[in-house]
Amino acid sequence: MKFLAVRRRSPIVGVALLLLALIGIGAGYAAVVSARPAEAAAVNGLQNQVQQGKELYLAGCSSCHGLQAQGTSQGPSLIGVGAAAVDFQVGTGRMPLAAPGAQAMRRTPQYTQDQIDQMAAYIASLAPGPQIPTAQDLSYQGADTAEGGVLFRTNCSQCHQAAGQGGALTYGKYAPSLMQANARQIYEAMLTGPQSMPVFSNGTLNTKDKQAIIKYITAMQQSSNPGGLSLGRLGPVAEGLFLWTAVFAALILVAIWIGIKAR
Repeated sequence: MKFLAVRRRSPIVGVALLLLALIGIGAGYAAVVSARPAEAAAVNGLQNQVQQGKELYLAGCSSCHGLQAQGTSQGPSLIGVGAAAVDFQVGTGRMPLAAPGAQAMRRTPQYTQDQIDQMAAYIASLAPGPQIPTAQDLSYQGADTAEGGVLFRTNCSQCHQAAGQGGALTYGKYAPSLMQANARQIYEAMLTGPQSMPVFSNGTLNTKDKQAIIKYITAMQQSSNPGGLSLGRLGPVAEGLFLWTAVFAALILVAIWIGIKAR
């Protein structure tokens, strides 16, 4: 015990502890300083993206949505719609709107994905809103297809039809076919509720539910038609109409043939 007490009183031990403390402080400072350039680069990169997005917005969107995205008589406000709404609308070619109408139609996108990301970053900088889904959000491989079918028929089939082929709504609007939509677009549509579609927040359909619906729609997109013509998969009405049309056409041809023979 006396030996340890003497050692603790030794000035060499005090100097050694002081050096260790200084080395620790220096190492911590170096770590912080080295991290700052990376953080600064990330901040500068985001600021550049937002600025580029603002320039694209002013050139292609402000005439309808206003210089400050506040909305006009020609287009709604975009404040608070989030990056996901921009990615969906511009990524599917619905925006910029080709011409005034009851509903925006899916077209070939007018911007590259980098430009879409820039505009999405600018709109997201104006106010909080739904973000673009991550790869983890879109990972639906482990989802239950049968459960997705139940959720789809409960929440989506009233407008998009049981086979996802779309259907008519009021005042010239319609629910589009889902046969060309990818996982990201389906998720963003549920998240943002474009046009006449309601918003399915995580409180209504959580991420797992959304993944199950995406898997079900993907299964419908990939399913074959072993019975022959799909006829849009619109059900017995379309099939019956096709059959009656074919029968009447055959009867008319027979009547014409009989008339020609009778001459």
